[in-house]
Amino acid sequence: MKLRSLLLLAAIGLMLLTSCSEYQQVLKNNDLTEMYELANRYYQEEEFVKAKRLYELIAPKYAGRPQGERLSFFFADAQFKTKAYYLSSYQFERFIKAYPNSDKREEASFLEAESYYHMSPRFSLDQTDTDKALEKLQNFINNYPNSEYFNRANERVQELKIKKERKAFEIAKQYDNLGEFNLPVLFSAIKSLNNFIIEYPGSIFREEALFIRIKSATVLAENSTANRMMERYEEALDYYKDFRRYYERSKFDEEVEYYYSKIQSGLEFVNSLN
Repeated sequence: MKLRSLLLLAAIGLMLLTSCSEYQQVLKNNDLTEMYELANRYYQEEEFVKAKRLYELIAPKYAGRPQGERLSFFFADAQFKTKAYYLSSYQFERFIKAYPNSDKREEASFLEAESYYHMSPRFSLDQTDTDKALEKLQNFINNYPNSEYFNRANERVQELKIKKERKAFEIAKQYDNLGEFNLPVLFSAIKSLNNFIIEYPGSIFREEALFIRIKSATVLAENSTANRMMERYEEALDYYKDFRRYYERSKFDEEVEYYYSKIQSGLEFVNSLN
C-alpha cells in the first residue's frame, strides 16, 4: 500500500511538473498559435487560471481575427469560472459590444448579469452593485423571454429585491430601536416605515413593518405633551386599523393587541382631561 501511494504521488508530481514545464516553454517560445491552442486546452480541461493568463496575453493579437470571438468569450468565461466577477462582467460587456451578432450573445448577457449578482454585497452594505445586477438581469429578461436562463434570472431578481427590501426595512427598524432611548428618533422611524410600506407593498417584511409602526406611534404618543397626545394617539389608532385591514390574524397578534389597549387607555386619559 505504501509503495502504491508513493507511485501515485510520484505520478501526480510528474504530471504537474510536465504541465508547468509545458506552460513555461510555450511562454518562452512566444508562439501565438501554440499559446492559443494551449489556452483552449487548459480551458477544456477546466484549468481556468492558466487558461485566462494565456488568453490575457494573446487576446489583443487576435482582435479582428476569426478566432477572436471564441477567444474573447472563453477569456470572459474563464474569469467568471475563477470567481473574478469584476473582470468577468467587464470582459462579457466587451464581448457583447464587439460581437453583437454572436450566437454566444445570450449566454454572455446572462453571465454578465450573473457576475454583478455575485458582486452584490450583504444587505447592510452599499447596494450599488445590487442595483447594477438588477438592471442587467431585468434587461436580460426583457430581451430573452424564451431563454434557458430566464427562470434563473427571475429567481436572481427576486432574491436581490428582497435584499434591498431588507436593507430599507432594517434601517426603519433601527430607528425604532434607537427611539427607545431618544424619543425624537421615533419621528424618523415612522417616516421610514411609511416610506417602506408605500415603496414595497408586496414585501415579506410588510407585516412586521406595519406592526412596528403601531409600536413607534404608540410610544411617541405616550411621551408627548398633553396638547399633542390626542393627535398622536389617533394616528396610532389609524395605524392599528390599517394593520387589521390587511391582517385579521397575525403572528404579531399579542403585541398588536397590547399596543391597541395602550392606545385606548391613552385616548380615554386624554378625553378625561377635557
